[in-house]
Amino acid sequence: MRYLPLTDADRTEMLSAIAASQIGAAGIDDLYQDVPESARLDTLVDLPRHAGELEVSQAIGAMAARNMPASSVPCFLGGGAYRHHVPAAVDALIQRGEFLTSYTPYQPEISQGTLQALFEFQTQVAMITGMEVANASMYDGSTACAEAALMSSRLTRRNKIVLSGGLHPSYAEVVETMARFTPLEVVRNRPMAPMPGVHDTSALETAIDADTACVVVQQPDLFGVLRDFSKLAEVCHAAGTLLVVAVPEIVSLGALEPPGAYGADIVVGEGQGLGVGLNFGGPYVGLFATREKFVRQMPGRLAGETRDVDGKRGWVLTLSAREQHIRRGKATSNICTNSGLCALAFSIHLSLLGEAGFTKLAKLNHARAVETADRLANVSGVDVLNGAFFNEFTVRLAKPAVEIVDTLAERGILAGVPVSRFYPDRDDLADLLLVTATEMNSTADIEQMADGLTEVLA
Repeated sequence: MRYLPLTDADRTEMLSAIAASQIGAAGIDDLYQDVPESARLDTLVDLPRHAGELEVSQAIGAMAARNMPASSVPCFLGGGAYRHHVPAAVDALIQRGEFLTSYTPYQPEISQGTLQALFEFQTQVAMITGMEVANASMYDGSTACAEAALMSSRLTRRNKIVLSGGLHPSYAEVVETMARFTPLEVVRNRPMAPMPGVHDTSALETAIDADTACVVVQQPDLFGVLRDFSKLAEVCHAAGTLLVVAVPEIVSLGALEPPGAYGADIVVGEGQGLGVGLNFGGPYVGLFATREKFVRQMPGRLAGETRDVDGKRGWVLTLSAREQHIRRGKATSNICTNSGLCALAFSIHLSLLGEAGFTKLAKLNHARAVETADRLANVSGVDVLNGAFFNEFTVRLAKPAVEIVDTLAERGILAGVPVSRFYPDRDDLADLLLVTATEMNSTADIEQMADGLTEVLA
């Protein structure tokens, strides 16, 4: 009871009031009489007893010391979260009080700075995705993907959602969760074994029918494979179906053709790669962009540019989609806020890079990945499966990937993400490993990775 605000006198008074009421409970235990006896605890929970702040700090510090920080060893992890250099200026600026403590810009007259930052963020997202309009961010890439599926259903008044087998499983699972208690039917393709590089584009085209609201693909896909989706976009549009493109590695858009250029109707993505560190998995920032004609069904918020009575440029909250606003029952989303601080970090980082710097960063990532793939291809027992890729690719190992990853981790190398982590029920994928190289990987890191694989595969 030491952390509860009620005193013994408070509890006695409350129990007296309960006893005198229609409830008629004489004690606290009586309030739980509807809970089956088998579900009740008759002993204390098996947890350590309370300790002082010093002891707790030391215990947690010892637990944290068991982690292997990605920045401390050669790291080739990817699979939806990517390690990039974040300029010191990003953290310095987002920690300014006017940014760190600001929340919802309901009153534009006192929120011009926040609204302008959101407007700039939206502009940047629209530019790099090749779309006409972007919102003020979502929670993360996976929830943005789910919102795109719901939006597609509203726009087309259809209920079938087709997911590519190359879509990140976490994204697919969030879509399935969001659709669970709705009329939506989610058709989820599985990765194609034994060669994930063989994409399911033809299967996606075949799956489109008169009830298909959208087809969701990923670029690059889960296995790092790059595809031309222009034909798929044509097939979708001919059938009145929308094409949703997910981009978990946002830095790739510095080198690849933007989805809007090959027919995407909605582009969702994860902005973590710019301005936001790995952070043990969050918070991240979801990106959402679409065609202007669809803007009324777009979830989230939209900051817009306007002019005041004196003709001076200003910013306002043009669109708010959630139910607590004036739209109420007509709300397109129940997202309650945006990832404002992470969006600001994204925008600052991209501003520091500029267009030329963004392209240069993407080229550097690709060059490191090519160097890594070429080096690993020379290791006996390693087969690089990808043809075209950006900074992530898949290799087939002569032994189960989990065993290799665990062994190399003991030697101070984070070798990548086993595909079996996403698909533990697929024995045919157990020997596949996702390897990512970014600007953070040096030639020495690549050599250490190759040497380690050579030893453990021998």
